Amino acid sequence: MKHTALTRIHEKLGAKMSPFAGFYMPIKYTGDIDEHVTVRNALGVFDVSHMGEFWVKGPKALDFVQKVTSNDASVLVDGKVQYSCFPNGKGGIVDDLLIYRINAEMYLLVVNAANIDKDWVWCNKQNDIGAVLYNASDEISQVAVQGPMALKAMQKMTNTPVTDMEYYIFKKIDFAGVKNVIFSTTGYTGAGGCEIYFANKDAETIWNAVMEAGKEFGIKPIGLAARDTLRLEMGFCLYGNDIDDTTSPIEAGLGWITKFVPHKNFIDKEILLQQKEKGVARKLVGFEMIDRGIARHEYEIVDAKGENIGHVTSGTMSPMMKIGIGMGYVKSEFSKPGVEIYIKIRDKALKAKVVKFPFYKK
Repeated sequence: MKHTALTRIHEKLGAKMSPFAGFYMPIKYTGDIDEHVTVRNALGVFDVSHMGEFWVKGPKALDFVQKVTSNDASVLVDGKVQYSCFPNGKGGIVDDLLIYRINAEMYLLVVNAANIDKDWVWCNKQNDIGAVLYNASDEISQVAVQGPMALKAMQKMTNTPVTDMEYYIFKKIDFAGVKNVIFSTTGYTGAGGCEIYFANKDAETIWNAVMEAGKEFGIKPIGLAARDTLRLEMGFCLYGNDIDDTTSPIEAGLGWITKFVPHKNFIDKEILLQQKEKGVARKLVGFEMIDRGIARHEYEIVDAKGENIGHVTSGTMSPMMKIGIGMGYVKSEFSKPGVEIYIKIRDKALKAKVVKFPFYKK
């Protein structure tokens, strides 16, 4: 099992530690709900150093990124970030990822921790065009500082303006005395804030500086349990639950990151274009519980007659809304907002309704 450069700090803070995606990670500190509310109302810091990072370099860098990802990376300019996915050649998804354009011949791909090895093999297998690939996953640490007060607090650590940064951009800055840190206004919570990338040797310095800068705003360390409920309130997909090698981006509602433009030929373009034009048999939807209950991964979804129409992919009790929420695949005819569906919980069919994302609206 791998450890991040911050494991010692998590243990010292009394975090509940557990294996996650091959890493020994903090699941919670003070408690899931307390940590969740802290991020929504103020700010919290996550260790997300388990994420993977691949550099793509050289004159063929953009050609490679365009081939292996579904979104149109040609629209990126230096300092811009894009959400995308790797189609798997069979209409499914290898992984979802972030693409950072450093310059015309250098891109950073940020992938999910559980998929680092799989993604690395996949990218090399597809690299028949001469891009230079480098797996930096074991060299880079990352913290996510999330919440409405995050950028205000982080401004203390740098002379570069960051409070006015728009969503999904990044800067290379000096931060907490560390040079060339990647400071990115991205995140997996919908609460605002940033994600910060740096060398492993600087991890404790930056963590301590972040905690000190956020002290006046009530910063707390946040575990992966709250990260999951935060992303679910926003309807953000989790690989391995809501998307995987058997789900297409069209089924998953990720048509907005699947660009069928003439200048871009990418893996599965024809398969996915057919799905877009002809429709799909199932769709990923969000639902809120009407009856009291909590949906969980793999619970059955049925119609009013009790006939199977799909399954739950993610579910929880929303800490902010105080109701059960979830995501799942249903037959397309049941996918419109307002449609009533039923979740099988302990052999009882509990009523729910399909709703638009996000669940939680500020």
